[in-house]
Amino acid sequence: MRAVINQKLIEMGERERLKELLRAKLIECGWRDQVKALCKDVIKEKGIENVTVEDLVTAVTPKGRVLVPDSVKRELLQRIRAFLAQHSA
Repeated sequence: MRAVINQKLIEMGERERLKELLRAKLIECGWRDQVKALCKDVIKEKGIENVTVEDLVTAVTPKGRVLVPDSVKRELLQRIRAFLAQHSA
């Protein structure tokens, strides 16, 4: 079911629009700056020579997900539901 929904979002161009909306909302609410600060903390703790992108992703992803405001999650979910309601038949 998830794959079918994703395919429909891609085909209709809605996935890209949702990604742009999410990107804008995350920047607007300061999420991006918070994640950037988390990355700096990890680099400072481990040392720039000892950190890989993989290390950053592993360390920051769980915290970054928690930092996404509920209002942004709700808006995105609402848009997806509206799209599916409009295009499912």
